[in-house]
Amino acid sequence: MKKILGLDLGTNSIGWALINEDGGRKEILGIGTRIIPMSQDILGKFDSGNSISQTAERTGFRGIRRIRERYLLRRERLHRILNKLGFLPEHFAKAIDFEDRLGQFKPDNEPKLVWEEAKTGVFEFIFKSSFNEMVEEFKVTQPELFSIKENGEERQIPYDWTIYYLRKKALQAKIEKEELAWLLLNFNQKRGYYQLRGEEEEENPNKLVEFHALKVVDVTSDEPQKGKIDIWYSVILENSWIYRRSSKTPLFDWKDKIKEFIVTTDLNDDGTVKTDKEGAEKRSFRAPSEDDWTLLKKKTESDIVKSNKTVGCYIYETLLENPAQKINGKLVRTIERKFYKQELQTILEKQKLYHPELQNKELYNVCLEELYQNNEAHRKTLQNANYTKLFIDGYYLLPTSTKK
Repeated sequence: MKKILGLDLGTNSIGWALINEDGGRKEILGIGTRIIPMSQDILGKFDSGNSISQTAERTGFRGIRRIRERYLLRRERLHRILNKLGFLPEHFAKAIDFEDRLGQFKPDNEPKLVWEEAKTGVFEFIFKSSFNEMVEEFKVTQPELFSIKENGEERQIPYDWTIYYLRKKALQAKIEKEELAWLLLNFNQKRGYYQLRGEEEEENPNKLVEFHALKVVDVTSDEPQKGKIDIWYSVILENSWIYRRSSKTPLFDWKDKIKEFIVTTDLNDDGTVKTDKEGAEKRSFRAPSEDDWTLLKKKTESDIVKSNKTVGCYIYETLLENPAQKINGKLVRTIERKFYKQELQTILEKQKLYHPELQNKELYNVCLEELYQNNEAHRKTLQNANYTKLFIDGYYLLPTSTKK
């Protein structure tokens, strides 16, 4: 006697039957179908050869949910640490449940840290002193912004720009502990790009990937090859580099124009540039479109490095020169997380000179106990560290997963 399971697999259904065979006698023990719900448009795409299904769409939404959940978890943990330090504004701390929900906002209550409701019911910006300091700097560089008063109030720049002023000020002077809490929560939200599986620069230390904007001084072409439409061109750049590429359309109009490139240079172990048998440096070029994600990322990072400033200073001083400059998506696009980590580390190292809480070892242990109540082993590994390491190498700026 044996049992046989038969399956009929279709594009949006599965049929099954379980048969019992005993000698020459067969008996159906069970039979049925499983219909996979699928709309007609999805079926049409599937029949036409498009392998993207509803499961792929669900996977995308699940990824978005996970990113949001990780951000909320980081924020809740940061709330708990800042509460132990006494850095949270009073009105903001009252809106958080530190007993049962462990750092989550109380139901139907999610206030803004920088806005407090006055007795009159009007919300007021709580860092007016720092805002006024920023206004004085703008009056020097952009006096025309304050030539007109609105409703008798001299405020032509947004309160939100105060965050960039504080990110610059915190590198050199004391800021209030509530202002530092605002900075930490801001860094926790805007963390920069980080690839868990390793970036090209990390996996290949012998490759240097850079952004360059170079003027084309000349363009020459090879003889057309018989039977081929593409022609090979030599694009000679202002620094004597030669960019070789094929093209179906002539490239002679590139001459005297500035072109943007992603340049990958092969390096020896000692950091020098590799050369081929003819002694030419081994370097490859890519001239992507203006909206290419990698190009925008490398270009932004290059601008920040050339400015020799932190990200916050770079943004603030650009606003001082051009208040009409759009920040998100324009001035600063997605950049590597290391830029934010370096800025935050510098800020914390400076601010601990002014806030004794950031050097209090007993309070630091209390914070570890708060975060790792059931993980004594990890708590011990951090006992000899400090707040800088806790904020930067903890769960705030790095991913919640430690996989590489």
